[in-house]
Amino acid sequence: MIALAFGGALALGTALLSLPIAVQGRSATFIEALFTATSALCVTGHIVVDTPVFWSPFGQVVILALIQVGGFGVMSLATLLGLLVARRLGLRTRLTAVSETHTVAVGDVRRVLTGVALITLITQSIVATALALRFWLGYGETGGQAIWLGVFHAISSFNNAGFALFSDSLMSFVTDPWICLPICIAIILGGLGFPVIMELRRRILLPRRWTLNTMTVVVGSAALLVFGTVALTALEWSNPATLGALPPAGRLLAGFTMSVMPRTAGFNSIDVSQMHEESWFITDILMFIGGGPAGTAGGLKITTFAVLFFIIVAELRGDTAVNMFGKRLPRSTHREALTVALLAVALVVGSTLAIMLLSPFSFDRVLFEVVSAFATVGLSTGITADLPVAAQLILIMLMFIGRLGPVLLGSALALTTQKRMYELPKERPIIG
Repeated sequence: MIALAFGGALALGTALLSLPIAVQGRSATFIEALFTATSALCVTGHIVVDTPVFWSPFGQVVILALIQVGGFGVMSLATLLGLLVARRLGLRTRLTAVSETHTVAVGDVRRVLTGVALITLITQSIVATALALRFWLGYGETGGQAIWLGVFHAISSFNNAGFALFSDSLMSFVTDPWICLPICIAIILGGLGFPVIMELRRRILLPRRWTLNTMTVVVGSAALLVFGTVALTALEWSNPATLGALPPAGRLLAGFTMSVMPRTAGFNSIDVSQMHEESWFITDILMFIGGGPAGTAGGLKITTFAVLFFIIVAELRGDTAVNMFGKRLPRSTHREALTVALLAVALVVGSTLAIMLLSPFSFDRVLFEVVSAFATVGLSTGITADLPVAAQLILIMLMFIGRLGPVLLGSALALTTQKRMYELPKERPIIG
């Protein structure tokens, strides 16, 4: 049902973007409309045409609506609307919402959905106000245009979408903390995941009472932000095409901003195509890991990566159980994490090989593009629009799977546990 709902929303968005009113010049081709609608609905940010130049105000509103629907969740939004209209939920609707929002109990659906809606509205309103004031007072935009810019970028950033109404994304504001920091804060909050935000709202000063999910996401997010900031700033510090031409304070701000973006936003405040190959590789790692579950971020998810890390630690130490932040992990969680991770790696490897066969671009650029699409990031080395149609269709598939795959696969693995009435004989193959 979730996949069909996203498919229906994608078809509607593609149809709307194909209308003459949605563009400012020539009509959009089917691939351009489909690619843009997929990127917006899957909160990615990949583009094949220049958003502020190609799409009309109507088209930009359609893109913004797709971002909001995709970030909140099609089924979550439908369930919330049904709750507001009918004031009751059937069991099937509750079960569907549970799988999409990662709610623990069916009875929590009403509380979770209303909490998610409030968090989304409040956060986006605050960020939109801050950005609108800056565009109005700092850059001389008219009141109406400043509000539109603030609202669009607030929704795009909180939903980790990465669509911008500037042809160079945020490069014109690379040293402006009043633009970059509100957007970064919105991205980080959206990337934490709604369950984590709701728990921090109640227990932010009581870390000992945090759930394992919240502890993992908060600690993992902080570690990745520090790692990304230090690594990217150090690697690009003397690169005249990226950070090298900026003052020291501007370099630090740009390094932090570009560490936040792989979380999985897609804005860029420096020219990604001019970054060193080592910086691309660091960004690949950050994008692949992604953000927290049950939020607007994509990627493998911090919790999945953390489970794999602690499995390795337990094996190296010879422990009989895998412990993480003072809690013991069930064996089913080990298998779920390994399954999701290996399938993700297989998808990225296969797609990278396919696009390399279809296009003349180098491995590092293609890998960056594939990981960015799968993790619904939207960062690009500048080759997206130049890829052949077949390669763009692969990216469309990756964005769709990247947005829905981890949710559907994780839910399916959790719901299909079966007990066998027998066990096969045990035998151990040679490992290593």
